[in-house]
Amino acid sequence: MATVNETDFSDIYVIPDGSAYIWGKRTACGLIPVMPDDYAEFYQALKSTYKDNPSYLLKYKGRNYRVERTVTLDGQQFCARKMPDTIPDINKLGVDEKLLRYLLSLSSASGLLLVAGTTGSGKTTTLSALLREWLVKEGGYAFTLEDPIEMPLDGTYKTIHGELGICKQMTPPNGSWQDGLKSMLRSKPRYVYLGEIRDPAVASESLRAAISGHLVLSTIHAATVSDAIQSVVKYAAASGISEEMSYDLVGNGILGVLHQTLVGVPKRPKIEFVFANPDASAGDQVRGIIKSGKINLATTIESQKARLQRGIPLFDI
Repeated sequence: MATVNETDFSDIYVIPDGSAYIWGKRTACGLIPVMPDDYAEFYQALKSTYKDNPSYLLKYKGRNYRVERTVTLDGQQFCARKMPDTIPDINKLGVDEKLLRYLLSLSSASGLLLVAGTTGSGKTTTLSALLREWLVKEGGYAFTLEDPIEMPLDGTYKTIHGELGICKQMTPPNGSWQDGLKSMLRSKPRYVYLGEIRDPAVASESLRAAISGHLVLSTIHAATVSDAIQSVVKYAAASGISEEMSYDLVGNGILGVLHQTLVGVPKRPKIEFVFANPDASAGDQVRGIIKSGKINLATTIESQKARLQRGIPLFDI
């Protein structure tokens, strides 16, 4: 029998009676029971590592697991996601080739680049792989703020030009995302990666960082591209500024929004997207739509997709 680390799964579900299940792969979501050789040890580690945050990192025999603990009528249960040992090569994730080429071209841009989707849609993997590719090709200093830390980005990267890229990862000091973000920005990073936009303070601070010249990457839970933008606006407004100013702030700060789902067996990313002109001083339809407060981007999304597939530049120079 295999150990937990050797067993092939993305997520392992541990229900209150202690039994465990993984995806069976015969259907889109059917589960099968599993009992690795060291399961009792793993189960004990799940329980003992929990402190007071329901989302936490478990380091088990050299492998990282992102754990979510919930409490049901029958007791505590866990969902543990096995994180990769290395960052996947973004060229092998199945991202559309022309979209990927455009994303890679944004390494010198500034603004907020969001990947939206539901839990388990691969948002973190796509964004981490993109950041790694920028560090390998262009170098620069990257800082991540995550709770828990998921992908192994921390380290030094030698670029094809012989220079270096450096990434440092941290968790929010004393649980404060706002303080952590302010501390990161004082370190003058080229890239800022936020595990998730999850509260008003982080939303407003990330937008201000984007406007001030940083390339800010983050994820957000949302059902569509437009919903993702609307959620950022609502977060910003909840930080104490007016709704009108929130739309203006998001319009000025946004660089692009990707909405990702996983489809097929094996699962591959399906991505809808919209981008603002990297030249924030130029006239731009997406920024104008957001600032108007009427976020109807369906036509723009289709138009940009068609331009990209036909090899036409998204923005006139």
